[in-house]
Amino acid sequence: MAYERAEIHMTADNNMISKSIRLKASADLLDEVTDWMDELLLSCGCDREKKIDLDISVEEIFINIASYAYEEEGSGEVRVTLNITPKPRMARITFEDRGVPFDPLKQQTPDMTLPAKERSAGGLGIHLAKEHTDEMSYEYRDGKNILTLVKYL
Repeated sequence: MAYERAEIHMTADNNMISKSIRLKASADLLDEVTDWMDELLLSCGCDREKKIDLDISVEEIFINIASYAYEEEGSGEVRVTLNITPKPRMARITFEDRGVPFDPLKQQTPDMTLPAKERSAGGLGIHLAKEHTDEMSYEYRDGKNILTLVKYL
């Protein structure tokens, strides 16, 4: 099986909904990730514009992990966890992989004033993910890249 779903569960105090999925780090599974996430966002009443922002961010991060984290695409796994809290109302999406250590927050922001042909390659996906979320954090811990996106709903 290319992926494993974890069931939705509520924390003991019922303040947070949490859902996670573990899949091969393969671009072919992008739709699986976004469909999985959208199902929970829509069930929690997330508005369309904020869902689209999260879809863009998740797509960019997932494709980067699938393309660059492992020596060969699909040779490793990524775990994606989505937490939704009511106060403050927000979605927190965490990506965990055991690929090559990579801190996207240290990457130079592409110069968007230059025509596309004159810009150096790379960095646009991370830039888009940052632009469509409210917070982004990274840490490398216990042999894992851990990237967290936050979007206030």
